[in-house]
Order: sequence, then structure tokens, then C-alpha cells
Amino acid sequence: MGEDDTENPLRSLEEKIEAAKKAVEPEQPVQNKFSAAEVGWRMIIELTAGVFIGFGLGYGLDFLFDTKPVFILILTLFGFAAGVKTMMRSARDLQDKELAAQFSKEEDGIDG
Repeated sequence: MGEDDTENPLRSLEEKIEAAKKAVEPEQPVQNKFSAAEVGWRMIIELTAGVFIGFGLGYGLDFLFDTKPVFILILTLFGFAAGVKTMMRSARDLQDKELAAQFSKEEDGIDG
């Protein structure tokens, strides 16, 4: 009975101390930055996936309709275009995240 009485006030005191520390310490933003190699590999994979999907669909249609190079060429080019479009969208998203992080740092510097 005596131990339970002393543990509860100590736990509540520890919780209050932790809450006070968190209130005083500035929140550090979570850095979710990608290295250049990770970004490069992501873009390469997006491009090659588009090309291979286009090639596979073209090969399947050529096999089905017995027109060997026509659909392979057309759909491989469409796959390449889709891969480039996806790469550009990914690059734009990463750039927007970088600019938002930079803007938030500038605002933090202005406030205090």
C-alpha cells in the first residue's frame, strides 16, 4: 500500500516534467530529405517501367494481331513519354517540398 502511494505521485511528477520540457524545447521539423542517388534511382525506375510496360503491351498486341513491329514501336514510344512525364512530376513534387521547407525555415527566422 505504501509503494503505490509513492509511485503515483512520482509518475505524475515525471509526466509533468516531460510535458514542461516538451513545451520549452522547440519542435524540430522531421527532415525527410532524399539523397541525390535516391532521387536519381527513383526517376530511372519510373522511366524504365514506362518503357517496359509500353513494350510489353505492344508485344502482346503484335502477337495477337500478327503485326510484328508496329505496336511494339508505337507503345514503346508512348511508354517512354509516360515515363518522362512521371519523372517530371516527381521532380516537381520534390522541388515543391524543398521550397516549402526552405520557406518555413525563413519564416521561423523572421519570427524569432
